[in-house]
Amino acid sequence: MSRTSDQMELREEDIRKHYEAAAAMLEGFDHTPRIAKAKEAPKEERSSGIGTRRRFRTTTPGLVTRSTARPEGVQLLARIESADGDDPIVSSAQASVMNGLRRAIAIALAVAETYGDQTGLADLKRANLEGALPPDRKNEFSELLTAEALITLHVFGNATAFLLSPHLTEVSVEVGEVQEVLTDNGLLALHGALWELDQDIAGFASDDARLIATVCAYAEQLMEKVSLRAQTAGRLGPFTGAAWKVEADEFSIRGFQPARAAKGSILTMTFKQPHEVVGNHIAKYQALRLSKMLMAYDFERRLNPFAELGGFIFTFMGDGKPGTGKTTLIQMMAGLIKGYCDNAGYPFRYQNFGIDNIDSYQGKSGQNAKAFVQNVLDSSVIGFGTIDDIDQIAGKRGDRQSSAGQQEVTAVFMEAFAGANTVVRGNCTFGMFSNFPENVDDALRQRAGARFLVDGPQTREDYVDILHLLMGKKHDIPLGDHELYAAQEIKRAVARSFEAHNKPHEEGLMRVYERVEKEIGKLDTIAKLGTYLKGIQEADDRFTGRSIKNITDAVKVRAMDFELPDEWMEDPELFLFKPYEEKAGMIEELRRPITVEMVIQEINRYADSEFRYADKSDEVAIETMVREFGRQEEAKRRYLEAKE
Repeated sequence: MSRTSDQMELREEDIRKHYEAAAAMLEGFDHTPRIAKAKEAPKEERSSGIGTRRRFRTTTPGLVTRSTARPEGVQLLARIESADGDDPIVSSAQASVMNGLRRAIAIALAVAETYGDQTGLADLKRANLEGALPPDRKNEFSELLTAEALITLHVFGNATAFLLSPHLTEVSVEVGEVQEVLTDNGLLALHGALWELDQDIAGFASDDARLIATVCAYAEQLMEKVSLRAQTAGRLGPFTGAAWKVEADEFSIRGFQPARAAKGSILTMTFKQPHEVVGNHIAKYQALRLSKMLMAYDFERRLNPFAELGGFIFTFMGDGKPGTGKTTLIQMMAGLIKGYCDNAGYPFRYQNFGIDNIDSYQGKSGQNAKAFVQNVLDSSVIGFGTIDDIDQIAGKRGDRQSSAGQQEVTAVFMEAFAGANTVVRGNCTFGMFSNFPENVDDALRQRAGARFLVDGPQTREDYVDILHLLMGKKHDIPLGDHELYAAQEIKRAVARSFEAHNKPHEEGLMRVYERVEKEIGKLDTIAKLGTYLKGIQEADDRFTGRSIKNITDAVKVRAMDFELPDEWMEDPELFLFKPYEEKAGMIEELRRPITVEMVIQEINRYADSEFRYADKSDEVAIETMVREFGRQEEAKRRYLEAKE
């Protein structure tokens, strides 16, 4: 066992040597409950194949025990296999649970063994086995066995919850209080825990999602119960005063504290600083603010005040021509969030869904999309998910050129981003990026609550800045008459960008705006703004109620148009670590009033994007039809020539 910083490394070989015992326990053992009562009989009679599995019957070395066998025993592997009914094939979720439980048991046994070596419990077990245990040490022996049992149970629950948390979905299960907590010794304690887990799986796990939710819920309840028992137990100093690290799983053990329940992904991308994103002022500004918004998430309440107060961006669409800076924007945002999370000690998970996730096997693409969404939604991490080139990944419904895999992905994303079961907690955001957003299914595109127009450098100052940035420092060319990066000063640039949307940009929308304003005058009331929205709908019937919701959400974002102070990110105690209610109050004090100008600007920004997409989509469709007509005419000509 080696030491890394303040943690001792729990060596992999010390864990794996317990794999056989762990696997045997999962296959089958005998246990008669002492405290709890059986919740129900097995759902159906087990097959003869299950009945022939080997049973695990053992005694703690040095401890005289008697068997409490019952005929049917506890067979967790069989129970897990039957969680989805009669399907004879073990699913990936079931395999994850089996492997996670085996790993958790092995880690618990390894920690218990280490504790036994440190405290002399191992020697006392051998003396007891030989009948040579001194009478004056029997009380010590009993207390050490109780401590070993509590340590084994807590580490088992902790490791189980940690290892399976990445597989959790929004499905939740309430298993109730854990009862069968035995403290005779570590192995008997595990038997009691696995017996009760078997009971819970039988009662609650009707499918894969509920199976994982049941196991994790049981693990959480087990940790809670054991932690309470440990408060009055003795001989726990060697465990609570040390810390262990399982490097392969990045799993830390610190006494009876639950490990942070999820692991963040390791980012290898090159991060960009805000000044390195040239142009794209509104997109950059919203990305900067969204990065800080995510950090307001409260891990205890599993909710973000911004999501509750309004103004949180759950999904956004970033579109622009090739080479305008979409990738740079992703690199900037991911780098900011990771830096904030590292400073606060929060787990951060970034994941990209790319074209390589589209699979030729039926159903596999949809599974990949679901796994991607669930990983980012994980309520125990700060998540950032990106879908680059979404026009190539998600197919339009009814498009014969879209593959079955692309259609599956579209269905998954539509349900995840604005479906009946969508829950926005405010711990994560999804960004969809495309050079050709007109090729994205209309309904999926409208599920993007915010629009980031990534149009790249626009002004002379932008082009000077980006030339200087990309040239690097290995040259002697003077800068000349130019204030470097002054045009990228975010507040001035954003103010100019928003003001530019006081009137529409797209020709079709401008005609609607001018007509409505001529008929009813200045748009300064809710009624007049509603008339403008109706005029837009008459010009483009794809402008639906969801479009209005996206606009009002964007207005609420503007009401939250303030920067969380940098010092709040630098010193987590000032904001991030405060109670939920206090954080919500601090945010409420910064809220800005909603103005008519804000609403008009957001209507124009959103409608401009839809008209831009529609115009491009129609033009692409027309060009496609022209090519088809040309092919048909050429085919007819060749056909007639062949007949002659």
